[in-house]
Amino acid sequence: MDVRGASPVSKTVIYAIMLLFTVLAVYPIFWLVIQSFKTTQEYLTSSKLAFPKVWFSGNYPYAWKLGKFGILLMNSVFYSVVTVAAVVVLGLMAGFAFAKIKLRGSKVLHGLFIIGILLTLQSIMVPLFLMVNASGLYNTRLGVLIPYIGLGLPMSVYLGTEFVQSIPDAVIESARLDGAGYLRVFRSIIFPLCTPVAVTIAILTFTATWNEFMLINILTSDDSIKSIPVGINRFSGALASDYGKQFSALVIGLVPMLVFYVIFRKQITKGVAAGAVKG
Repeated sequence: MDVRGASPVSKTVIYAIMLLFTVLAVYPIFWLVIQSFKTTQEYLTSSKLAFPKVWFSGNYPYAWKLGKFGILLMNSVFYSVVTVAAVVVLGLMAGFAFAKIKLRGSKVLHGLFIIGILLTLQSIMVPLFLMVNASGLYNTRLGVLIPYIGLGLPMSVYLGTEFVQSIPDAVIESARLDGAGYLRVFRSIIFPLCTPVAVTIAILTFTATWNEFMLINILTSDDSIKSIPVGINRFSGALASDYGKQFSALVIGLVPMLVFYVIFRKQITKGVAAGAVKG
């Protein structure tokens, strides 16, 4: 937000509002981390806003081992990276085709993709499970990836189509006159120009895949191919009253998302801003 031309009073109000929203966003994370260093007994007997009297780090090794977060973390990274790559590339390719290649029935097909945005996971969970089971992909990584990619494509196709439509036709026609095929046009021209919306799609897909719980829980039975949300869920049953380990498990699941944001914060900010304006 550019406040250089604002009056001193306006700047004060703007900065106060920004500070308030920052505190509201950061404080829950700060509180969660602080509570994860308390024993359950101290959490129950002390003030919920107080710092630990004794900083207890033993919650983390126990939570890591019980939740089997070593393998679950690797699985979550695998599912998220593969899903993001597939959704971004396939979504932009479909968006390019719908926006710039005139084919019979393309409007109908595009409309079917858009309808996919309106579908809720709960409404398709049972038929999706039956299809995965009937195809022999139950309890396999491929059986998890295909639904993840399919669920991410509708929004990706929609954003990709809207963004590609803003690219001048003359750019594509010039490349076609020079003998470039549609695949080369996409690879050399469209995809580089779509970087802002690609970042937006990647953010939405990554967060949705990383935090997804219901599908991974019903499509797999083997702990070796489950993901982090399943490990966190283990602390909601018999261990629901063991708050220290619960908070530690939540922090373990949260840290990768924070690292992702810290590493790509500049690209995220630029991509969201540009994607919102052009898309």
